[in-house]
Amino acid sequence: MVEMITYVKGPIDANNYLLIDKKTNDALLIDCSSPDDEYIKEIKKLGINLKKILLTHGHFDHILGCNRFFEEFGCDIYVSKEDKAQIEYAPQMTFTLGGIRIPEVTSVKKEVKEGDKFKIGEIELTAISTPGHTQGGMCYYTNDGKLFSGDTLFQGSVGRTDFLGGNLEDLKHSVKEKLFKLSDDTVVYCGHGPKTTIGYEKKYNELIG
Repeated sequence: MVEMITYVKGPIDANNYLLIDKKTNDALLIDCSSPDDEYIKEIKKLGINLKKILLTHGHFDHILGCNRFFEEFGCDIYVSKEDKAQIEYAPQMTFTLGGIRIPEVTSVKKEVKEGDKFKIGEIELTAISTPGHTQGGMCYYTNDGKLFSGDTLFQGSVGRTDFLGGNLEDLKHSVKEKLFKLSDDTVVYCGHGPKTTIGYEKKYNELIG
């Protein structure tokens, strides 16, 4: 059995999804948005072996915890080759919310590409390349009908495209030609905000066009 815990963390309330194999206590985290002590304590209290962090993209609000988690857990951290530039650029961003200073993120050392697979218990996640929000945006689709969409797709919306590497037409293409090809009952766990389904977004998401 694989348990999923959702953590809403960081300056812009990003969703972090922790998948735990209850047989082995091995775990995998999707996005890592806060280095706070309290977050680390919450994870350690579970008594898990955090093996991997899969990043949906390289924007600062999804990677702020990476260095700290790497120090504490020694986990491998994956991002697409295209989004390494986002991580390198992150410290140059001026972001004043809460006086945040964005550090250099040196802990993201592994690359993920379209079609790569990751196992956690009986769950297998497949990487789906979805450029648009960033050049190297990545979603993760599981064999039990879940999609972790990062900031590619939200409930009734999509990620903004006015940052470095963003392209609205690429984003629409990624959603229509890749995500909307999945089953309508696929549950979408977004990078921010509530979950949705592919069927709902095909019917009601006016931003896709």
